[in-house]
Amino acid sequence: MKIQGKNILACVLLCACTVAQAAEPIRIGMIDGMSGAFANAGEAVVRNLQVAIDKVNARGGVKLPDGAHPLALEIFDNKLGVEESLLEFKRLTDQRIPFIVQGNSSAVAAALLDAVNKHNQRLPNNRVLFLNYSAVDPALTNEKCSYWHFRFDANADMRMNALTEVIKRDNRAHRIYLIGQDYSFGRLVAQAARTQLAAKRPDIQIVGDELHPIGKIKDFAPYIAKIKASGADAVITGNWGNDLTLLVKAAKEFGLNTKFYTFYGNGLGAPAAIGDAGVDRVRAVAEWHPNVGDGAKDGASDRFYHAFRERYPQPKDDYVHLRMHLMIEMLVTAIEKAKSTDALAVAKALEGAHYQNAFHEATMHAADHQLIQPLYVSVMRKKSDGGMRFDNEGSGYGFKTELYLPAARTALPTSCKMQRPLR
Repeated sequence: MKIQGKNILACVLLCACTVAQAAEPIRIGMIDGMSGAFANAGEAVVRNLQVAIDKVNARGGVKLPDGAHPLALEIFDNKLGVEESLLEFKRLTDQRIPFIVQGNSSAVAAALLDAVNKHNQRLPNNRVLFLNYSAVDPALTNEKCSYWHFRFDANADMRMNALTEVIKRDNRAHRIYLIGQDYSFGRLVAQAARTQLAAKRPDIQIVGDELHPIGKIKDFAPYIAKIKASGADAVITGNWGNDLTLLVKAAKEFGLNTKFYTFYGNGLGAPAAIGDAGVDRVRAVAEWHPNVGDGAKDGASDRFYHAFRERYPQPKDDYVHLRMHLMIEMLVTAIEKAKSTDALAVAKALEGAHYQNAFHEATMHAADHQLIQPLYVSVMRKKSDGGMRFDNEGSGYGFKTELYLPAARTALPTSCKMQRPLR
């Protein structure tokens, strides 16, 4: 009996050791701004990623030949700076974290992409895969495309294409003012607006084209005064975070009653900041919003949204990015298909990968690693006026679909010449 007991104990210890080894987490390193002017944008990303990761872990984790592994999110605060990002990238790779996620700032994304390319060439036994959830500079999947980079957000040209489809149909749009943040992304938004409006509505006059320092303007009143003086009947902006919130707040205070065509006007304080002045005037473009459809298809979209709000019930935390949840799910599927966390194998599995749930469908374009998915342009409405199930951030204002573009109509030509590693 004594010997048998020892054998049982040894077996238990061996099993426990095996489980511990199998349960080693698959780490995802997030490099983004968690402090400074855009900390609220970084915090919103963490909430979305954590919900998606917890969902994977709740169903048993990621299934690999040696057993199931949980996902773990590790956060590296870059203060939204390029140099800080490169320092954090070095910390991340020193820890042999196989997956990097980033999105807030295309300038940061470009620097990280270059660092990833050089790192993977120099250290093929410690390669990393770069998953991009928000950096929308078209160059990242065109002339700067990389085998090691996958974008899960529509790029700036794709988003602008959706917005200008709405403007094209607006016979009251004649004079448009462009305003944006003074870095690569802001310049690209202005360029895309000019090019696409010239093609779709050559009668429209651009009456202003202004760039302002990113994250440094506390009072946008002087900019709003210029917009008002220009006689613009619409504004196009790619501003995000506090730069958008403060811009629309100043527009409200200054009594600027023009339409705002935005990339991100449906969250991070913007709806509450502009209030009634935004009703039927503020538009946003995204791959999803809480009021998509009418609750059909068994209410799957509503259940997705409700689950997030149950986890984060505070109104200030109500900013849901479907693409981030989708990104985690597609990564998990690719790891399981590759039967490995090796960057080369996972990248191969992601190319051409298809995602579908009850209310959304997307495909990772193999030629340039740009996700192709539907886009919605939605217009701000007052919830109490009816016609919407949800408001945003407890503001009393929500967004209702004005234009839906299926995935096939969001895809644009690419100039990417992908260099694929041999091994």
